[in-house]
Amino acid sequence: MNGIEIRKEGRAGILTLNRPEALNALTHQICLDAEAALRTWIDDPEVAVVILEGAGPRAFCSGGDVVQAAQAGRQGDYSLGRNFWRDEYRLNLLLADYPKPIVSFLHGFVMGGGVGFGGLVSHRVVGESTQVAMPECGIGLIPDVGGTYLLSRVPGQAGLYLGLTAARMGPGDAIWAGFADSFIPEADWPAVKADLIASGEVKLPQHPAPNSPLAAQSAEIDRLFSAESIPAIMSALEAEGSELATSALKALRRNAPLSMASTLAMIRPGPATLTKALRQEFRWTWRSMDEGDFIEGVRAQLIDKDRKPVWKHASAAAVTAEDVAAMLAPLGADEWEEDQ
Repeated sequence: MNGIEIRKEGRAGILTLNRPEALNALTHQICLDAEAALRTWIDDPEVAVVILEGAGPRAFCSGGDVVQAAQAGRQGDYSLGRNFWRDEYRLNLLLADYPKPIVSFLHGFVMGGGVGFGGLVSHRVVGESTQVAMPECGIGLIPDVGGTYLLSRVPGQAGLYLGLTAARMGPGDAIWAGFADSFIPEADWPAVKADLIASGEVKLPQHPAPNSPLAAQSAEIDRLFSAESIPAIMSALEAEGSELATSALKALRRNAPLSMASTLAMIRPGPATLTKALRQEFRWTWRSMDEGDFIEGVRAQLIDKDRKPVWKHASAAAVTAEDVAAMLAPLGADEWEEDQ
């Protein structure tokens, strides 16, 4: 069914993202179908628990399928992307606030929209293959789908580091950063799912979390990413010259300057609630095609793949506080509301 399998089995409702050839990237229709199923299951006495999973070996979900939105935007049609984000964010909030337990099994790539789909629920399971990242600044976006909410709650400055560099978190990192809850070896997942289906009760086996390289680097990250602006952070990285600093600086030089400045403003100090985060993120993404760099970023990274985007701002220093404020200003009649 349009890239998602929806079924009931035993005491469980199961949503399986089923676009393995596209690394289970979310489409607008997948979001609508998932939302409809979840709302039906709220009042279904046969469904005691919901399971989220991704088909194929490589990814739970690699993100939102943004190419179609960018291509429509290139033709002057911004509504396709705006409608997708509006409905996707409504799904994100439903997943986070769902009245029944939801267990997501986050294998392989869990990026961008995949974090919004599986990373906001009540029970988030990771395994050996898990790689979590928020790579939006590289395509002229900001860490959305609740990303600014999650990143603002990572210890120290590591959330800002993750949002700006798209650094990938393994399973130990994801648990340390608050993007996941439990590590279970992937060989055990079929048995764990079978127990959930049979019992409808969430009694996950307990395993120690793997080591977190991110936690081990946190003191250096805190020192390098504590400055008040993107140019100042880049200067600190240039002066440091360590392996981490060199890698981070390369990422920041590649990203959209407006996206990075906005990400900094949105993560520090961070939104008070997920709802406020999604509303603020929608203001930004709503404007991202005509006032931001989204169309150019997707062109350079995903369509033409020349990796040579021409951003609206020539450098991080060229972005003003007024530029960021304009992207985050209220939308009036177009504002995102959770009950739309």
